[in-house]
Amino acid sequence: MYLKKVSLIAACLLTFCATVVFAASIDGKWTGQVQGPQGAMDLTVVLKAEGEKLTGTMTNQMGETAIKDGSIKGDDVAFKVDREFNGMKFTVVYKGKLAGDELKLTRTIEGDFGGQTPPPTDFTLKRAK
Repeated sequence: MYLKKVSLIAACLLTFCATVVFAASIDGKWTGQVQGPQGAMDLTVVLKAEGEKLTGTMTNQMGETAIKDGSIKGDDVAFKVDREFNGMKFTVVYKGKLAGDELKLTRTIEGDFGGQTPPPTDFTLKRAK
């Protein structure tokens, strides 16, 4: 009886460890669309996690730029991108959750838009295959 309990506990621990090891990784290429002032905008994000630090690049119709202040804690994801458009400098903040092959994000924009700051936008990126 004792041996069966030990075997059952060991099997449960191994299953748990395997689940943690094979949990979805954020590393890789993510693609999708997000609504912008001129309509839908294609977006490609390449991410790499090192512990809780998240690095990578974002590419859209404005070009490619490095992400900054990136973090991943569990399935919580956050990063920022600095941009400039028509002489206005602003920071785009992305926060959301990793859910398997989907990255569900909310985009907010920080900066001076003459009182016309766009509202937060929710969108989903999918892992590129």
